[in-house]
Amino acid sequence: MRSFFKIFFATLLAFIVILILGVILLMGVIGSAISPEVVTLSPNSVLVLETSQQYNEQKVSNPVNAILRQEPKSVPGLNDMIRLIKHAETDDDIKGIYLKAEGNANGFATNEEVRNALLRFKQSGKFVFAYGEVMDQKSYYMASLADRVYVHPKGGVEFSGFFTQLTFLKGTLEKLEIQPQIFYDGRFKSATEPLRETEMTLANRIQTNAYLGDLYANFLKNIGASRKIDTASLHRYANEGLIQEAADALKYKLVDGLKYNDQVMDEIKSRLGLKGADDVNFVSVSKYMDAVDLTENKDADNKVAIIYAEGSIVGGDSEKDVTISSGHFIKLIREARQDKDVKAIVFRVNSPGGSALASESIWRELVLAKKSKPVVVSMGDYAASGGYYISCMADSIFAQPNTLTGSIGVFAVLPNLQGFFKNKLGVTFDGVKTAQYADLGNTSRPLTDIEKKFIQNSVDGIYATFKGRVVEGRKLSGAVVDSIAQGRVWSGIQAKQLGLVDRIGGINEAIACAAKLAKVSSYRLREYPESDASLSRMMKSFGTSAHVEAAVKSELGEQYDIYRQIKEMKEMSGEIQAKLPYAVDIR
Repeated sequence: MRSFFKIFFATLLAFIVILILGVILLMGVIGSAISPEVVTLSPNSVLVLETSQQYNEQKVSNPVNAILRQEPKSVPGLNDMIRLIKHAETDDDIKGIYLKAEGNANGFATNEEVRNALLRFKQSGKFVFAYGEVMDQKSYYMASLADRVYVHPKGGVEFSGFFTQLTFLKGTLEKLEIQPQIFYDGRFKSATEPLRETEMTLANRIQTNAYLGDLYANFLKNIGASRKIDTASLHRYANEGLIQEAADALKYKLVDGLKYNDQVMDEIKSRLGLKGADDVNFVSVSKYMDAVDLTENKDADNKVAIIYAEGSIVGGDSEKDVTISSGHFIKLIREARQDKDVKAIVFRVNSPGGSALASESIWRELVLAKKSKPVVVSMGDYAASGGYYISCMADSIFAQPNTLTGSIGVFAVLPNLQGFFKNKLGVTFDGVKTAQYADLGNTSRPLTDIEKKFIQNSVDGIYATFKGRVVEGRKLSGAVVDSIAQGRVWSGIQAKQLGLVDRIGGINEAIACAAKLAKVSSYRLREYPESDASLSRMMKSFGTSAHVEAAVKSELGEQYDIYRQIKEMKEMSGEIQAKLPYAVDIR
């Protein structure tokens, strides 16, 4: 027995020692991974941009790659990306940009920002080459600006016009005996349409045709300008299905040649004056971000704050990525408001909206900030419904031509699950209450007529408040706002014509405007939420909602839209929402 305990404790001690050494080793690996890696550039470098890379508003770290020292350890945010391209214009080591154009998960306004930055880069006299095996339309939109556009001889370019499709769940819900009890204001507020219709309503079809037409016109205009092809011809290529193979893309001058990857590499070598055995020094944007310092005017006392508001608007204090929680963002706005060195605020909004109450709370804090310093809004892919609610008070609003905004309307959904539980699952409910409406909102029974009236009155009141905020912020009459509200989605171009936004432009233009309004010429940028490269931040990024959602989307493919709609119905249940009708997927 004594021998047993001796062996047991010796084994336990060895295990503890190994565990401690393992933890120390792991901490060392993680510590080295999150510490800045010294990256140096060699002359004749070429910056590589991949259109398949999705850009959030702020940098996204990849903790696994960071630990393993694999690329990419992080993906720059959109504003980082624009600044990197700008820096490359005057970087003597960067001779050009190689655009790998295959797949594109970014929204149209995000692509517009990057594309405009690449156009400015070209003005420096440096080259941009683009190549892809198969280019979808958004990839080609980016590639079309290049000095030389090449596609694989057996690949192709998708060029067929825009298409968007809704998934309607009314029939499914009826089969499951789930009754969505729906309340909304706004003739065009079609957020609940997939739950109550089997096809698009006329109003929804009208608004979708209008903004889709604007996005398509902008797409053709910019490609036409880059490729020197008139937009009528480009539309004919799409409408008549003339681009079916790679050879068709060459025939109609969408590309400059059909080449294999090695042939494109040889041409880049020739452009750089390299010999056959020499390799091109390609630099990823992730490595380039590690190699350069993008900070401007480090010693300036004055600051312009950029607050990145990305994702759905929710209540609470969550600091999750790609979520705009009212409590957290009120703190961020207040911090910028109370910082005397911050002379202006740029509020970058990329949101389809969400909770109406949370939107009102954020709006209030922005109004307080506006009393002491200029507030300028820069809109991303979306700044709609709640996203517009938190934007409308700004001194100036910038949007891209293909931003989707407006959607000034509200709705509420409360499912009645009584039939589903009873007839599908054999589950029934019973209870006791001390007041007539104590169980208002209980999903195990249908609402009474008076309860429905209560909820509709709340929706009506919030809609009136929303319109009032727009009247106040945009200096428009109540009649005008009522006519352009109604839950209707507008493109950035339409929104400018209607007075919902002030200017067409990106985040750099918004920053310049904010500085001008604040009357400061020398300033540095202060970003909120602050970028955190600490161990705790890195560990928190494991399994974030964005990563999980991306994995689910990849696995489900085209069926992801059904999953997303059911998930959103669950999340929206019972709370009044100011949210875009649906995730607009344009292909």
